[in-house]
Amino acid sequence: MPRPYTVILIIPTGIGAAIGGYAGDGLPVARAIAKVADTLITHPNVLNGAQLYWPMSNTLYVEGYALDQFAAGTWGLQPVHRNRVGLLLDQAIEPELRLRHLQVADAARATLGLTLTDYIITDAPLNVELRTSSSGASWGTIGNPDSLLRAAERLINEAKAEAIAVVARFPESENSSILEAYRHGQGVDPLAGAEAVISHLIVRTFKIPCAHAPALSPLPLDPELSPRSAAEELGYTFLPCVLVGLSRAPQLVTAATSGTIWADQVDAVVVPATACGGSAIISFSHTATEIIAVRENQTRMQVSPEQLGIQAIQVNSYLEALGVLVAHKAGVDPNALRPNLLSLSELKYY
Repeated sequence: MPRPYTVILIIPTGIGAAIGGYAGDGLPVARAIAKVADTLITHPNVLNGAQLYWPMSNTLYVEGYALDQFAAGTWGLQPVHRNRVGLLLDQAIEPELRLRHLQVADAARATLGLTLTDYIITDAPLNVELRTSSSGASWGTIGNPDSLLRAAERLINEAKAEAIAVVARFPESENSSILEAYRHGQGVDPLAGAEAVISHLIVRTFKIPCAHAPALSPLPLDPELSPRSAAEELGYTFLPCVLVGLSRAPQLVTAATSGTIWADQVDAVVVPATACGGSAIISFSHTATEIIAVRENQTRMQVSPEQLGIQAIQVNSYLEALGVLVAHKAGVDPNALRPNLLSLSELKYY
């Protein structure tokens, strides 16, 4: 009996990925791969679609920093039936907007049956600031990271939270052209980089699942809105998908226990072909894990497998990547499915 076939899907956040760089538009890719893989591991940027999400019982929701630690073999993933999710709210959120988010949390409890703890408001405004790098990728800073960590610690110690959903008040876009391009499906998500900073800090400090939802004022109606960005226009909050994802996010462990998944159990990683410079891909490039690089998913990065000396199967599309995964899972050499199979003499290694 073959062991479970495990795939990681990575679409880095805040780099303008043509697929997966918007409001949950990487989710169709994840849904398709989840039908091939026995276990799919991916991160919030792929699965979060504001008020839209899709439950997949064989999919593990793993924050980006935790995914890097998993790939390095430092942390394992322990699947769970449920988590107690703590809600952490930025003091800078206005009372009406705060109430909107609390009502979403109540709705998740009543309608979806999720287990939430008491919420905590930070003891100081987090003062999130947004930035854009010279490459066009988004990032950001937190003015009061200590306040964020104090609130998270209280949720863990006092409310017994097993995962943390953070809602920080984000500034209204200072560069309307960047936001307009994003809403029209042409630019970089201006919030994504700062969101990653927030979740990375909590995961690195407490080794607990975490994801973030920004608090923003509703945007004016745009009749030319891109379908890829439309999920963020459905209401007052982006919180529902985060609560759903964290409700069954695997716990992060450093010691082997029954059922723990480790990096050496990963069979394949799927990544945009121009975004191969991340820590997880570098780690897996030194293992037997198959790396599948998708050319069609262009990003603002220009870091290919060839530039880093990484052995990868390069494919044009996610449809082709799915074919490679099916062949790999079946134990079939993908080259055997091509009309011009090289002879052994042509494959001779010197």
